[in-house]
Amino acid sequence: MKCLIVGLGSMGKRRARLLRGIQPDITICGVDFSEERRAEAESLGIKAYRSISQAVAAEQFDAAFVSTAPKSHAVVISELLDANLSVFTEINLIADGYKENMVKAKEKDLLLFLSSTMLYRGETQYIKQQVGAFGKPVGYLYHIGQYLPDWHPWENYKNFFVGDKRTGGCREIFGIEMPWLIDTFGPVKEVYAVKDKLSGLEIDYPDHYLVTLTHENGTRGQLAVDVVSPKAVRSFEVYGEGLHLFWEGNPKELYRFDAETKEKCAVETYKTVEHDARYSDNIVENAYVDELTNFLDALAGKAEPRYSFARDLETLVVIDRIEGD
Repeated sequence: MKCLIVGLGSMGKRRARLLRGIQPDITICGVDFSEERRAEAESLGIKAYRSISQAVAAEQFDAAFVSTAPKSHAVVISELLDANLSVFTEINLIADGYKENMVKAKEKDLLLFLSSTMLYRGETQYIKQQVGAFGKPVGYLYHIGQYLPDWHPWENYKNFFVGDKRTGGCREIFGIEMPWLIDTFGPVKEVYAVKDKLSGLEIDYPDHYLVTLTHENGTRGQLAVDVVSPKAVRSFEVYGEGLHLFWEGNPKELYRFDAETKEKCAVETYKTVEHDARYSDNIVENAYVDELTNFLDALAGKAEPRYSFARDLETLVVIDRIEGD
């Protein structure tokens, strides 16, 4: 199999490394405007081109991966579809080109696969299963935050997409978290949000949100989302009469409360956990592997994607309501 990765930054390199772990005989080429990134990719055994047109003129690819900044996705995806390539794309955060690219992919019978890595986490799957088995409305509390300059310590936060209001840090957190919350608790009926600026960060969007979501089934959740917290945090709690789960963002800290013993009992969702030391401990490599496997299986006609552009359009509507003035 031969794949093209467009965008050879941190995510592009991660996708390449994990793809090689899944299929050791895979051939990977890349595209990036940056000469430095192309040189780094070449040192990693990835033949690199400056443009998509150069790459597709020189090679025959089975699929392409889009790991560029979100605002560029619509144009990049369209060009790849025009080259008759099925596409795996990182989260988009904005709906530019969605309908056009969905139509184009359907007309060409190509797979258009949208990343939503949290749907593949063992912990979120366990929470969904437990909430579904409980079968009644619940309440949940969720705080997700990390100081923005710590997201990519190797570069200034103003120099990558989180520095842009349309694809800012809080919006990316919502883009990452909302799909699994909606998948677990159902469609959102009502949104109430307050937002403010707590930091001196040089960004033109709020750095702190407090949000109440009311789901159609009566479940209510409260989210605190920020790019201010000095310690990376993902702290979740869901409760109902007879159900109480706790999750501190990594596989070693998922618990259920035992009403008989009055104790929190650890829940194991992974036998082994893979983690990249450059990132906080709530970022687990296993989920990225499972997501890529889902894409490859869908490409081979052996599985259905867990997420889609159509579902993401609905998610983005909720995020727009949260961010609305």
